[in-house]
Amino acid sequence: MNGLQSTRDPREFGRVAVLFGGKSAEREVSLKSGAAVLAALQAAGVDAFGIDVGDDLLQRLGREPIDRAFIVLHGRGGEDGSMQGLLECAGIPYTGSGILASALAMDKLRTKQVWQSLGLPTPRHAVLASEADCQAAAETLGFPLIVKPAHEGSSIGMAKVAGLAELIAAWRAASTYDAQVLVEQWIQGPEFTIATLRGQVLPPIGLGTPHSFYDYDAKYLANDTQYRIPCGLDANKEAELKALSARACDAVGIQGWARVDVMQDAAGDFWLLEVNTVPGMTDHSLVPMAARAAGLDFQQLVLAILDASLAAGN
Repeated sequence: MNGLQSTRDPREFGRVAVLFGGKSAEREVSLKSGAAVLAALQAAGVDAFGIDVGDDLLQRLGREPIDRAFIVLHGRGGEDGSMQGLLECAGIPYTGSGILASALAMDKLRTKQVWQSLGLPTPRHAVLASEADCQAAAETLGFPLIVKPAHEGSSIGMAKVAGLAELIAAWRAASTYDAQVLVEQWIQGPEFTIATLRGQVLPPIGLGTPHSFYDYDAKYLANDTQYRIPCGLDANKEAELKALSARACDAVGIQGWARVDVMQDAAGDFWLLEVNTVPGMTDHSLVPMAARAAGLDFQQLVLAILDASLAAGN
């Protein structure tokens, strides 16, 4: 795919800090992603080093010569605009989306509200803050439903529920991760994930799992998750899916790279779930799979992401 691969000499990137780990609920995934990215950059000849982000980050940014940062921090503290703001204040260019898009995409509720305002399809939903809210959501949306912490990724804290008692229990469990809990209408049908890189939409991936949904275990641990590339759609529906994903990213203000999650219902209609601004980069991760289908190996992918930080002028 034209325009994806970096044509720069790796030495042009200068000294690159790979930021990973952190303190979010997705720390373990981020550690694996960061190790893979760091190894690939170093193998490509980039002067890269890793920082496991902790309480001493400000001191490290002040004393380390850093020309740009490769953000591989998943979840809050890295994917929500706060790290992007810190790096901008420090004058350090970084990979991925800017402050506003990062903060917006991390907030599932407000992302849905933006999509709805533009007429983009996303499942009906409600916000849960009490048992009364659970009762009202059950009456309005019906069952089954999916419960999600509004500001977590990697399916952490999510649960599919089929009745009011399950809904209340799932709300209580999700609220241990996030004060704001979202409940959505369950879309019965296949799930797709669509990566974008440097303004281009990569080949969609169809997902299959024997689990009730594509949960944390299916994403990172299980060996029975199915990844379909080609995704199984006919040419017209695949084009429709790619166009919808591009519109979803444009609405949020995505830059550099991202991944959109989409469901398809029995009628063949697509429904936007969320957009991830710092997707996983582990051996089970989806963006590297999509990149391979587009002709980029892992090393070429990380160089393309890093190159986009220059092109975007972050």
